[in-house]
Amino acid sequence: MRFVSYQRDGAVYHGRLAGADLASGVIELGPGDLLGVLEGEGLAAAGQRSGAERSADEIMLISPLLRPPKLLAVAANYADHIREGGGTPMNPAAATPRLFLKPSTSITGPYDPIRLPTISSQNDWEVELAVVIGQRCRDVPVEQALDVVAGYVTANDVSARSIDAGFERDSEHVHPFFDWLLGKWPDGFAPLGPYLVTADEVPDPQDLELVLEVDGVVRQQGSTKDMIFGVAELIAFASSVMTLEPGDVIETGTPDGTGAAIGVYLKPGEVMTARVGNLGEQRTPVQSA
Repeated sequence: MRFVSYQRDGAVYHGRLAGADLASGVIELGPGDLLGVLEGEGLAAAGQRSGAERSADEIMLISPLLRPPKLLAVAANYADHIREGGGTPMNPAAATPRLFLKPSTSITGPYDPIRLPTISSQNDWEVELAVVIGQRCRDVPVEQALDVVAGYVTANDVSARSIDAGFERDSEHVHPFFDWLLGKWPDGFAPLGPYLVTADEVPDPQDLELVLEVDGVVRQQGSTKDMIFGVAELIAFASSVMTLEPGDVIETGTPDGTGAAIGVYLKPGEVMTARVGNLGEQRTPVQSA
């Protein structure tokens, strides 16, 4: 099943698609985004309920989850992406996933425009598979990790590759890691959606194509099979560090093809298009600050 959150008549609602895409219409299931469903009855039960049918022109899709308990992301999880940045891929037998958090204010809808921040002139794209957790869990074994997944979402971990504070900073107090982290935090830098696709429709999360285009030019094309740490390993590791909760989102890393590798960055007026497997396509117009 494919679930959505949307705005209608000035309010937020959630529902499930009547068919394979939005053109088939939406079965409205209630007010609020999908977080309440994940924290309550769950997607399987919600999918059995009936409701009023809404046509595509009655609604405006938003992010499936507006304020998840946590938005986790993973750095350096594709070997070719590490190589294009001049690094050496890690050996997963002797390393752990590089987790970081993004603020909920970075979340935006699948068709919403993003404004480039004044703090950077080098803003980049990163198409990613996002995983949505369906149950509260801690210390989940790798072999059982996919059992806690509610579904999957197309994501774009938009990233600022430079930081301009508006004045010359003392080099002694400039730390590359913190500048890199700041580049993940601007408003709108985590487009999610259009759909939350239930886990049963994604039998193998390590067999999904990832594509990102800018104005119709393919910039990234890869596969989740090339992750250094797979979805199950990421969930198991994250749950060893912290309790995972229903509605938590984990962005799982990006393949090669980022703009930073060739010195090309987003410009106002461009449109990013991101696709992950059968999870639906998002289109993100880029605007000036």
